Amino acid sequence: MARIVVMYHSGYGHTAKVAEAVLEGIRSVSGVESQLLEIDADGNLPDGGWETLKVCDAIVMGTPTYMGGPSWQFKKVADASSKPWFALDWKDKMAAGFTNSASMNGDKDMTLHYLMTLAMQHGMLWIGTGMLPSNTKSAGRNDINYLGSSAGLMTQSPSDASTDEGPLPGDLDTAREFGIRISESALRWMAAR
Repeated sequence: MARIVVMYHSGYGHTAKVAEAVLEGIRSVSGVESQLLEIDADGNLPDGGWETLKVCDAIVMGTPTYMGGPSWQFKKVADASSKPWFALDWKDKMAAGFTNSASMNGDKDMTLHYLMTLAMQHGMLWIGTGMLPSNTKSAGRNDINYLGSSAGLMTQSPSDASTDEGPLPGDLDTAREFGIRISESALRWMAAR
């Protein structure tokens, strides 16, 4: 059994929608326990959140991209993770990440690299998307991995879109596929240990 936690912050609800789609993909694979762990508007984990992260096998990190980086609320939790870092609590756990922004690019790659660096600081093992980009002339906005990310999941929601309007179905389908990959990778890692 692999225990996977999706830890995320969402400023306007779009990143939460992505977190739920990733979780849906994770839960579609048998042999996995999973849960959402939301960072609140003040940048805090819920009661018991740190212990949940300590005992899980994989942490999926999600944050909106604001001004080319993670939200301050996510960063607050990341900075506070120096305590589990010092104790090596997250060493050899699997890690993955996702981000959403209003622009197609929005420098989301910087946020994913931040998440990847945080995971490396903790001695975690990073899971990329493992997906080819949809980059042919016939590709449409709702195709899998239309934003073409390999390091982690990228999604996009127009700045004036409600959570009913964004992210688009293709981004949410990509999130579900990413969740499946995370579960399958975590199970393989657990079996190898």
